[in-house]
Amino acid sequence: MTVLSAIRRLYVPVQPTVSGHNGQVGYVEHLPAPELQPYIYCYWQLQTREQLQEPFVYRVVADGCIDIYLERCNPAAAYVMGFCRRYTEFALENSFDYIGIRFLPGMLPLLFGVHAAELSNRYEALDSVLPQLAAFLAAQADPALPVTQLAALLDAYFLGRLGAVARADMRFYGALTMILERSGVLNIETELNTGLSARQLRRVFAQYVGDTPKTFSKVVRFQHVLHAKPSAQSLKYNKVFLDAGYYDQAHFIKEFRNLYGVTPGHAFGR
Repeated sequence: MTVLSAIRRLYVPVQPTVSGHNGQVGYVEHLPAPELQPYIYCYWQLQTREQLQEPFVYRVVADGCIDIYLERCNPAAAYVMGFCRRYTEFALENSFDYIGIRFLPGMLPLLFGVHAAELSNRYEALDSVLPQLAAFLAAQADPALPVTQLAALLDAYFLGRLGAVARADMRFYGALTMILERSGVLNIETELNTGLSARQLRRVFAQYVGDTPKTFSKVVRFQHVLHAKPSAQSLKYNKVFLDAGYYDQAHFIKEFRNLYGVTPGHAFGR
């Protein structure tokens, strides 16, 4: 297994499922072609199944990934959202149909040569970052087209990019793999042995991820907790936050709330 393929095996970025609204809002993920899975985690769709009575607020938790997304009724207005060090809320209309592409950490810059730090903690119009991809999406995102067919078109486009991928910096991807293998629980200064100086490491993480190795590790640790889906009882009595590398409960709650937007008790149904 290559280093790039291992990243997908080691990391499963979680976004909370859409709840409430009596099933009127749906969120679905679709796998890309096997050859693309080391780079693209999923294609996703967020849509209303019937018109809501009021606007919808959608919360995106920190997941270490870069996403491209658009509203199918207005495909010319596509956006790319970079690495975020906290949760983000989007105020949507009461009827919508969004399609997105979620790239695994470090992969959009590898495929397209963009500098991840230029996208961090915000979203940018896709046509100002990747105009050719923006034009392709604008031409293909017909709301009447089944998502499975759109996914096939996206596969064909991104497969065409693989031949032009720049040589990957294996020192960076080795460091990324170490962080994922340890679920973000490690001392960056003393345990991340990659042959890179601390300054070089910060530079390549800014280029490929969009933030520092320390901040990325915090997101990975948080995502590890989300993936474990701890019960309210384990949060309270089993001190699951200590196993995840947090100093104490106060530290865990503060960091979780910053990355998720609510407390752990609220997120896990206490």
